[in-house]
Amino acid sequence: MFNFKTDLRSRSAFFISTVFFYLLVASTQAWSQVRVEDLAAGVKKCSIGTPDPFTPYHFCAEKPLYEALANMPAATLPFDLQRISLRVTDRGAVVEIPLGGDEQIYGFGMQINSFNERGLRKRPIVNDNPLNDLGYTHAPATFYVTTHGYGILINTSRYTTFYCGTTQKLNPSSNGSGNTTAKANAQSVEELYKKDDPGAGMVTVDIPGAKGIEVFIFEGPDMKSAVQRYNLFSGGGCLPAIWGLGIKYRVKADFKQSQVYRMAGYFRDHKIPCDVLGLEPRWQTAAYSCSYVWNREFFPDPQQLIDSMQASHFHLNLWEHAFVAPVSPLRQALKSKAGDYLVWNGLVPDFADSSAANIFAAYHKTVFADKGISGFKLDECDNSNIATGGSTWSFPELSRFPSGIDGEQMHQQFGLLYQKTIYGIFKKSNKRTYLDVRASSDFASSYPAALYSDTYDHAAYIRMIGNAGFAGLLWSPEVRESHSTRELLRRTQTAILSAQTLFNSWYLQYPPWLQVDIDKNNKGILQDDANAAEASIKTLLDFRMSIVPYLYNAFAEYARKGEPPFRALVMDYPQDKNTWNISDEYLIGDCMLAAPLLADSDHRQVYLPAGAWFDYNSHQKFEGGKTYTFENGLTQIPVFIKEGSILPLAKPLGFIAPDTKFEITCYVYGDKPAHAQLFEDDGTTFDYEKGRYNVIDLYNDIPDSTISKTKKNAVSKNKTTFSKTRSTRTGNYKNEKYIISRWVHIQ
Repeated sequence: MFNFKTDLRSRSAFFISTVFFYLLVASTQAWSQVRVEDLAAGVKKCSIGTPDPFTPYHFCAEKPLYEALANMPAATLPFDLQRISLRVTDRGAVVEIPLGGDEQIYGFGMQINSFNERGLRKRPIVNDNPLNDLGYTHAPATFYVTTHGYGILINTSRYTTFYCGTTQKLNPSSNGSGNTTAKANAQSVEELYKKDDPGAGMVTVDIPGAKGIEVFIFEGPDMKSAVQRYNLFSGGGCLPAIWGLGIKYRVKADFKQSQVYRMAGYFRDHKIPCDVLGLEPRWQTAAYSCSYVWNREFFPDPQQLIDSMQASHFHLNLWEHAFVAPVSPLRQALKSKAGDYLVWNGLVPDFADSSAANIFAAYHKTVFADKGISGFKLDECDNSNIATGGSTWSFPELSRFPSGIDGEQMHQQFGLLYQKTIYGIFKKSNKRTYLDVRASSDFASSYPAALYSDTYDHAAYIRMIGNAGFAGLLWSPEVRESHSTRELLRRTQTAILSAQTLFNSWYLQYPPWLQVDIDKNNKGILQDDANAAEASIKTLLDFRMSIVPYLYNAFAEYARKGEPPFRALVMDYPQDKNTWNISDEYLIGDCMLAAPLLADSDHRQVYLPAGAWFDYNSHQKFEGGKTYTFENGLTQIPVFIKEGSILPLAKPLGFIAPDTKFEITCYVYGDKPAHAQLFEDDGTTFDYEKGRYNVIDLYNDIPDSTISKTKKNAVSKNKTTFSKTRSTRTGNYKNEKYIISRWVHIQ
């Protein structure tokens, strides 16, 4: 007898099986079109179709550090490579990457308004005024890393959208009901609209207009290792000039040469640390667009200024952008090597064409770098605000350039190509620098450039320090105006615990700590507590100068091993779910945890991960894996030191000169044997790449059972000086910049 239900089930089963068969065949056929290459140890590339010629990796100037990559621990992906789907449609390219149920996602460049990207739609596009959490940023990157220990980079300069576990594909084996029944039976509006769908087990990537795509896969075995591989494949991390890790102060935009002298004198006379003075737009005869010619009305003798500043151990940094004014000496040479649209009546050089970049670079080398200028601030390279209709200053996406790159892709790469051009000047001259830049992109880790922003949200500035570590970027939470001395000091605490300590006083006559009110500051009316505020600032800046050797070693590890000097807790502790959403704490190097405060409180909660940690200020020891509430004064340093660490701190100096010798006190934290290093070289050239450097190993060899507490140090009842400590120096650098003078035990 004919049974309708049985026959229907068998027909349905046959239909579903047939669909699955054809899907499997289609999937196999699609994967057969994918090209797979091993690029380096732990780095693979999958590609399909015809990729664009102007990709991020196309512009990467440095070769991978193959030996360092080979020395990393072996790793495998947590999924089969063939589960990555690549296809080209009439819309563009689509990539799908598997995503575990508990897998968390980080990256996409310098994200300002988000941290853990799981469950978000991200569209990393360069934008001068980043808003919300969509992905607009000064430094867009198509690279992300997950807690499962691998990284993915979509090698495209096109505007790209990532659906981070937010999409769900039709499954032929499903009856399509999902939770429809539950919704239908909902007893309230709240239940009806409850967002309880689990989301897809994939990251879906949409690249409109692409006729092919390349996907780079960076294996772990853990999250930090995956980021290290990405940085090493980019050429390694940067090692800035050591003076760049000191203090940078940008003077008022309309200062004249005599006023720069007076500002320099203020720092030296008041013994406030400062290594770099930055000149803002008015140093040029034209700034919007740029002439790149000294304004002799304001600076009658530029060379005398440069020489005088060098004699006082200041480095000069010049503000500029890349739009070439009609009055610029560069205009004629670049006219045929620029885009077909102007910005502020200025040419947009085609930096994708090496000949245009070389013209721009040669001028800057001859006129500025060879004369003693030590660096540049690269402004206005991040596109006008695409979120508002009235922001129209930059070149349109439809622009065309002689090299063949279009405006969309040029926007994504413009900041990186700009800093690449400037950085090349110094590298060819065997001089290191430290640049300011307002835009960057993928594969940027080898460039010594700190990003900055015209946004001024303190909480976001703290978040961006950790976010930068996911993408081979450095972030400078510069200090400008403040509503109070309290806010100024809290912002300064963040600045001294970042990649670059920068005060930007481009519209202030006097330093902000002497008067926080802008109008009064520019009228020369200083606040009643100016001396006290100055003393507090000096205390904080002295701490920054004391950790320069420690920071310099962290940057050396970045250069040699790809380990970010500033990184979010989750990178080192991905298995600890408590770290997954902590965006206001971060690690500095291997042993220091920073937890900056905002202006509205003297207390904050701090989560300390596994192990034991010491409060830097009180020396009190705390068990890890717990959250504590701490009080922090305005001149106290909001950091914690991991047990089993040696923290080398230098006697604070007012500046870092070529012949500077750092007097080091080594602080040993806890009762466990400990080891640390210092990287020693001339601090200013690339000779370290030729092996001219030393590594100083610092050891605390006292076994736990033999620790003595007999020799007390007068500094604190919690400090004990020990004799069974040692340091060894190995390498080919002939001079000694570090003098180990004391060992102090904290327990």
